[in-house]
Amino acid sequence: MARKSMIKIKPKKYSVGDVVKVDFIVIHPMETGLRKDKKTGNVIPAHYINDIQFFYDDKLVTKMDIWESVSTDPYFSINLKVTKKAELKVVYKDNTGELNEKSTTLKPA
Repeated sequence: MARKSMIKIKPKKYSVGDVVKVDFIVIHPMETGLRKDKKTGNVIPAHYINDIQFFYDDKLVTKMDIWESVSTDPYFSINLKVTKKAELKVVYKDNTGELNEKSTTLKPA
């Protein structure tokens, strides 16, 4: 199932050599497996993102191992030095094996 996600780059205008802030937001339930459904009383199965990888120009920039306790619809942020016009891709996987990705092109002035 494809998840909605968004990549934001700040500032909007930047040049080669600048460090930008990359914000990544994904719509995901992030269930810990510890909560119970209020209506049925059944435990809601664990379902959370556990791995995020940021690639710039097809090179791994950083990898994050995520735990169950991160909030619903999590937000992640990194700083990245812009070296050229290239694709920025975020690949993320959850504990059920669902794999998704989102990408954008960094276009320095």
